[in-house]
Amino acid sequence: MPPRKKVSQQKIAKDLGVSQALVSLALNGRKEGIGAETYQRIWEHAISLGYQPKGMQFERSPREARVRQVGFILRAGLNIHTQGSYFNHVLHGLHTGLAERGFAAVFIGSEDALSKERLRQFFHTGHSLQGIVLLGEVGAPFLSHLRQLEKRIVAVSARHTGHCHSVVGNEPHALEVLVQHLHELGHTRIGWLGGNAGLGRHESRYSAYLAALKLAGLQADERYAVFLKQGDRAEGSEAILRLLPFAERKDFPTAFITYNLHMSIGATHALIRAGKTVPGDLSIAAADYSPLAQQEEPRITAAGCEAEKLGRAAAKLALDSTGDDDESFHDLILPSHLFVGQSTGPARPPAR
Repeated sequence: MPPRKKVSQQKIAKDLGVSQALVSLALNGRKEGIGAETYQRIWEHAISLGYQPKGMQFERSPREARVRQVGFILRAGLNIHTQGSYFNHVLHGLHTGLAERGFAAVFIGSEDALSKERLRQFFHTGHSLQGIVLLGEVGAPFLSHLRQLEKRIVAVSARHTGHCHSVVGNEPHALEVLVQHLHELGHTRIGWLGGNAGLGRHESRYSAYLAALKLAGLQADERYAVFLKQGDRAEGSEAILRLLPFAERKDFPTAFITYNLHMSIGATHALIRAGKTVPGDLSIAAADYSPLAQQEEPRITAAGCEAEKLGRAAAKLALDSTGDDDESFHDLILPSHLFVGQSTGPARPPAR
């Protein structure tokens, strides 16, 4: 970024119609003899011009005069240009929730692009960040260093127990209602297409899938579960194509639940390209939800918390956090709902 243009106290005084001496006193934190409105007006104008001389004590400026921001950081593997639709919707909720309280969201970077030195640049003395929202699961070393710089941290769609606040959807309930929906349609063999394997978010969803099958009196078949390192449309396509050669087996699943919505979309399109029908030959359902599910053809059946609500909740937690050493951390769990689309239907009759 280019250096800020230097602005003199003389210019500030001239713009506001006050004396330079008055400006100098205000910018050095002296309130005696200065009206509250004038003091505020001097600070707001100075900061709007980017005025930061050596003697300016920014940390003593009126908090209302500063640009009020909450930073957000994407987990490794995501960036602001290519992130998936799910976190786009989370961001929309975050922006909306912050704006309602007079704050703005500012992009700090992606976990894998933020060195210790780069992070420290955002947390200089008197910085305007009022907290950090993490979108996705970050590594323990990264979080530990971030906590040394800022303790008002909220993780979205991830839990870092004992280290920061978190906002997640009720994923056990989401998987439970998905399995129940499929079971009511006659599906007794339900496979799993997993992505982002190894991350806590995948492991919690897969565990919830196994628990939901057990609750419904069904059994998981490990032969029809795929675990991939990424979780986008390409992985959804790859996962179902790995299993498709076994589709003529009598015990082959009649439905699959995918780790996320993008994998459901990828799997559905791959099946159609392969000459299969969805949901005629196979039903596909997603273990998270965003409005994108309703924009696809066919519309995807999904269960989860609306992503925008996660962002709004994260905004509130970040702004209400004190960052004190004795602050209690909140693990907020938002309710999940079933959104029935066109990608699920009655189970096909067993082969004779």
